[in-house]
Amino acid sequence: MIVSVELLPESALREAIGFLVRLVESAGALIIFIGAVWAFAQFVKAGLRGRGRVAGFNRIRLSLGRFLVLGLEFQLAGDVLRTAVAPSFTEIGQLAAIAAIRTALNYFLGREIAQESAEIARGTDPLEQPARRTPR
Repeated sequence: MIVSVELLPESALREAIGFLVRLVESAGALIIFIGAVWAFAQFVKAGLRGRGRVAGFNRIRLSLGRFLVLGLEFQLAGDVLRTAVAPSFTEIGQLAAIAAIRTALNYFLGREIAQESAEIARGTDPLEQPARRTPR
């Protein structure tokens, strides 16, 4: 004789996870939005001051990139939660595609952030290189 105890019916579990998915994805969207607003405000402030244009621009980009990476991580967490309860093969395939795209975005954003952070720390910025003169 098999005794099965169901703590939470699947429909209630799906509803609870749906709420959590919306909460986590909303947090990710909010992080990206806050980062974009912050970066825009910093860009306007730097433009009004008119100083450190390229170096300031790169620092703003790096900060925005960090917000994007964190927001994308929350979005990916929401996608994983969405497939937590009895996923179909279609849902698993969609999760795999979304995870691959978001992971690639995170990887390249993280790599660019690391490279530009190192260049700023060394005091070399490829955008501030003097223009080459062409021979006449």
